[in-house]
Amino acid sequence: MADYVLAIDQGTTSSRAIIFDKAGSIVSTGQLEHEQIFPQAGWVEHNATQIWDNVREVIGQALAKANLTRHDIAAIGITNQRETAVVWNKNTGRPVYNAIVWQDTRTQPIVDRLAADGGVERFKQQVGLPLATYFSGTKIVWILENVPGAREAADAGELMFGTTDCWVLWNLTGGVDGGVHATDVTNASRTLFMDLETLQWDDGILAAFDVPRSMLPEIRSSSEVYGVASDNSLLRETPIAGILGDQQAATFGQAAFDTGESKNTYGTGNFLIFNTGEEIVHSKNGLLTTLGYKLGDAKPHYALEGSIAVTGSLIQWLRDNLGLFSSAAEVEALANTVEDNGGAYFVPAFSGLFAPYWRADARGALVGLTRYVNKGHIARAALEATAFQTREVLDAVNADSGVDLTELKVDGGMIANNTLMQFQADILGVPVVRPVVAETTALGAAYAAGLAVGFWSGLDELRANWQEDSRWTPQMDKAESDRLLRNWKKAVTKTLDWVDDDVI
Repeated sequence: MADYVLAIDQGTTSSRAIIFDKAGSIVSTGQLEHEQIFPQAGWVEHNATQIWDNVREVIGQALAKANLTRHDIAAIGITNQRETAVVWNKNTGRPVYNAIVWQDTRTQPIVDRLAADGGVERFKQQVGLPLATYFSGTKIVWILENVPGAREAADAGELMFGTTDCWVLWNLTGGVDGGVHATDVTNASRTLFMDLETLQWDDGILAAFDVPRSMLPEIRSSSEVYGVASDNSLLRETPIAGILGDQQAATFGQAAFDTGESKNTYGTGNFLIFNTGEEIVHSKNGLLTTLGYKLGDAKPHYALEGSIAVTGSLIQWLRDNLGLFSSAAEVEALANTVEDNGGAYFVPAFSGLFAPYWRADARGALVGLTRYVNKGHIARAALEATAFQTREVLDAVNADSGVDLTELKVDGGMIANNTLMQFQADILGVPVVRPVVAETTALGAAYAAGLAVGFWSGLDELRANWQEDSRWTPQMDKAESDRLLRNWKKAVTKTLDWVDDDVI
């Protein structure tokens, strides 16, 4: 009997395979990082072939570490970096260009061109998203317009597009030999092409972007059997039965299934998702309207999302570009060498500012510097930037929903940083809660897959799996937190209007 579910977590910096048992506990993990490619300022790419090779290898790692085989795995779930775009030739299986990553800003001229008729909210009523470089739709357009032969091949029906879930699914189910070309509603809702009500591609929007519908995958629910692993896989004949974009997967893994429930993921960027149930809520405060999940034939659940581009990647930047420490985990100790930020504020608008500002013209700024400021203050300012950005997004969620959150469930790599978690509670003024199983992204994908094949009986069983690990309550005087937030907002204004025609 199959006692486990395997989740493939294809993330921004690495690919992982994690095996879970029925209690939602981790049995084993395989992980490999892939190359971050920066051809020029504002461009971020991944090698999609390397990603697929890594996925195959980490599956083998996870199985070997647990001494398991395909016969022990009931189902496979997939979760992924959502807006990263892969375009490949369906006959050769080879990408026509590197994957263009969600952080990439090269498509701003395409955004401007599309926004010339109706502004950046031209399609927002249908798709829930503003026109922005963040989403995958403009990345497809860039490839079609800039890669030699791509337009002709697309018009001939030879090219396929997919976010990385779709790329992994297609390859895992056979690739050129009958691979399944499908994605789920959560990933489809991040393209700028899917109508939130019909859950189908919008032909009018595709025409405006000049993207052939033949390139696009079939849109399916988040929990159903899409196909089985091909014969050349270690998991051959195992059903692939769950797909959720990474932030929706983390929300699902946190058991935030119902209206009003939420979570905040601290990863490469930060993403706060607030479940609005079966109601589509259009934000008036800079949030995105997106799909939360759809289980089989059941009605979809929608969500509001606050997306922050740079949080964990700022710590990587301090490590790799400035050499302030040799591992990201060391940032906490460095920040704790000082009592406060020394008056320094770090606004990491490396890819512009996402929610709630949506300012592509912003660039990063470290302000408030004096001779007193040292590397400890800079490390603390970097951590605090994550908490300040989360506060601004949470304020927007409270304004849109009309209901103030009473606590914040958190997950992702940065929640191991106790200093950050305490400061987050102080700046929010509400408790911050960490679960026992922090790998909620992979867990959510496993849950979606397991539900589809009857491995778990339903949402109540999954709720019972969730357990609290740690809780941080606000300790800071409110007047002090208000002062810090006021200075942060002042720092944000220093990043705006930086990019114009002659500034990269």
